[in-house]
Amino acid sequence: MRVTELAEAADDRDPAVGLAAVAALRDLLEELEAAHVSNARAQGWSWEQIAAALGVRRQSAHRKHARRMVR
Repeated sequence: MRVTELAEAADDRDPAVGLAAVAALRDLLEELEAAHVSNARAQGWSWEQIAAALGVRRQSAHRKHARRMVR
């Protein structure tokens, strides 16, 4: 499904449709965040800069993404 279709489905009155769309959007959001964090690190961004852009603490951003970076 495309993002716009998922957003529309998230607004569906049927809870099964809405909840499935929310889960799919959450997965997509995680993939997008990981891709952008990888890009930022490749461009020399610090964990502090990334955390500020995401609105989280540096430790939270590092804990969530650092393991994936060493793969």
